[in-house]
Amino acid sequence: MTGGRPTGTLPTRQLVDLSLYWLGLTAIWAGLDAVILPARVEGMLGPEELGRGLLVITLAGVLMPVLVQPTMGVISDHTSTRWGRRKPYIAVGALLDVVFLAAIAGSQTFLALVVLYILLQLSSNVAQGPFQGYMPDLVPARQVGRASGLMGLMIVLGQVGGTLVASLGLILSPEGTPVAESLFWPTVGLGMLQLAAAAGLLVRVDDGPAGRPREGRSWWSVARSAWGLDVLRERSFVWLVASRLFFLAGTGAIVRFAKPYLERSMAMSVQEAGLFINVALIAVVIPTAVTVIPAARLSDAFGRKRVIYAACALAAGGLTAVALAPTFALATVALMSVGVGAGMFLAVDWALMTDIIPKATTGRYMGISNVGTAMAGPAALVVAGPVLDVVYRTDPAFSPRAAYLVAVCFFLLAAALLRPVDPTRRDD
Repeated sequence: MTGGRPTGTLPTRQLVDLSLYWLGLTAIWAGLDAVILPARVEGMLGPEELGRGLLVITLAGVLMPVLVQPTMGVISDHTSTRWGRRKPYIAVGALLDVVFLAAIAGSQTFLALVVLYILLQLSSNVAQGPFQGYMPDLVPARQVGRASGLMGLMIVLGQVGGTLVASLGLILSPEGTPVAESLFWPTVGLGMLQLAAAAGLLVRVDDGPAGRPREGRSWWSVARSAWGLDVLRERSFVWLVASRLFFLAGTGAIVRFAKPYLERSMAMSVQEAGLFINVALIAVVIPTAVTVIPAARLSDAFGRKRVIYAACALAAGGLTAVALAPTFALATVALMSVGVGAGMFLAVDWALMTDIIPKATTGRYMGISNVGTAMAGPAALVVAGPVLDVVYRTDPAFSPRAAYLVAVCFFLLAAALLRPVDPTRRDD
């Protein structure tokens, strides 16, 4: 390593192994957000309280990624074990994810669902905070674009896998089967998929450089250092986190309101919505998957920010068309534009983040960067969720369309907040 940046070229197999855990992590939240939580919350509270219920459960869990990821990231920066500095936390978090997902599958009350969701956020972020330090730990500057593209591809595959696993419970269950019963094994299956991805990472990926010395500090002091105000001096980093928050709020709104959009705006039954949510997903995912690797390479040649600006424009235009589409066929075509924008963003945003963060404490900064990711769902629900419920009282069919039109503004804000970011690579 030179100046904190790794210099040795990684083989493609190692880059793939490094990205694989993103598939498992993404599958959990894609399945929960797109199918399991909307179905379970609506079954517990009723359709008129769906937006409020989703907002409550999301806000209840939001502090976990915001607080836990940066804290665990900086703790792992200073950890030294025979197994490395990141892997112990990933192993513990991955195992607990399975336990809490099984408990969510068996929950019978809204309160229990909220509590277990909080615990799942805790365990998942114990693993994810240290895990996010791997790319700056291991990937040399010349391979950051390719690694970021592979990461984006794994996130796309996780979205497909998680939504498919969850929706199969609705599709295959006989009509009249209780929602909780239909979704029990799919919920557990998400945990097993994530555990398999974690096992591949733990066995096949080198752990990287040794942990930094604590220099006599207590672990409490190390943990508190994650929240030092020196982060605010990294202005480009702060602006990029804010931009990420609003772009992901836009894509998050698409996922969270997909089920009511299909049922209310497109007049589908529960079973039809369970089937066609996968058709919509494919319309997004294929363009996303095709786009991520070329977009990463384009960003190497023409700059990261230009590609992200284009991503915001395509996503905003596509979601506007989805919100106004009179038929599902036209909405599906419009979703393809969103998919291209999402693929461009996923491929390039992480590469830009890796470029500009200080390399001395990568776990800390990559953990803090996930504040944007963690707050995206609550931001979407805080703004668009009440719109969904208010419009439902007067025009149920238009309520998801109204929520989507609000989400269009998130993509425009993401582009505006990107402007102050200095994309100059930091290798020190």
